[in-house]
Amino acid sequence: MRLVFMGTPDFAVPALQALHAAGHDIAAVYTQPPRPAGRGKALRASPVHQAAEQLGIAVRHPVSLRKNAEEWEAFKALDADVAVVAAYGLILPQIMLDTPRLGCLNIHASLLPRWRGASPIQSAILAGDTQSGVTIMQMEAGLDTGPMLLREAVDITPTTTATSLHDALSALGSTLITKVLAAPHDPVPQPEEGVTYAPRLTKEDGRINWQDSATALDRRIRALTPWPGAYTLMADGTVLKIGAAQPLPSLNHTGTPGTVLDDALTIACGTGALRLTHLQKPGRGMMEADAFLRGFSLPKGTIFSSTPDLTGTQA
Repeated sequence: MRLVFMGTPDFAVPALQALHAAGHDIAAVYTQPPRPAGRGKALRASPVHQAAEQLGIAVRHPVSLRKNAEEWEAFKALDADVAVVAAYGLILPQIMLDTPRLGCLNIHASLLPRWRGASPIQSAILAGDTQSGVTIMQMEAGLDTGPMLLREAVDITPTTTATSLHDALSALGSTLITKVLAAPHDPVPQPEEGVTYAPRLTKEDGRINWQDSATALDRRIRALTPWPGAYTLMADGTVLKIGAAQPLPSLNHTGTPGTVLDDALTIACGTGALRLTHLQKPGRGMMEADAFLRGFSLPKGTIFSSTPDLTGTQA
């Protein structure tokens, strides 16, 4: 089948590789333009861009598709049977949705209609969902509203992180999209019940509010690491990032939320407590708690703040 692939981050790479390995004729890959990255701010191609070049596939990276008649014509000239979209990052105008003979298919990282939108992986963990999954969807103008062709669930456990769920769903998406293109699948309209939306994340979402329960804070840390990253504040304004923690939801204490209760970095929460196991101070890498404490004192009675500090930069 002749297709166009449209994606940008690591999540989309396995799908591109799987479609290439399955023998599909990939006419072109669309991805976000190279962005400044690293300390030197040199332009860096997206993971999908790099993967496409390794496979010898032509790459296009328009800054915008809105009112871009030149790009619409280039897309039409590719004469694709179908376009496969996976975390591309640009909205496809209707003229492009209608161009491929079989339309445009989206690999979405949730069990639609739950968690339509930009952050389905993080939102599922934050909400305490016990399952996530991948839905292959026929795209239409609405935000992730199109009919479903295939979907499959993945369990979310008490130790699932955004990273581990991302990797599982990325691999599953590559499997499901190859199945959909290998044989006809009847489209099924999404149910009207159970619709939820996953908003675009900001750095402010990572701020720890110690008034919350230990269970909720553990989910926040697992959902928002590595980006935007969970963090708390010292009394002097120092920002400490929290990479991992052990929730102690049944631990009774009389400490004010945010107070260090012992020498093992157990922190009082609104309900229960959270034992920090991985932390990072400014200018340093993430460390295990024992190594962190050898160079940074957090004695019993230290109080962390819940006051916002980091600005809400968009993902």
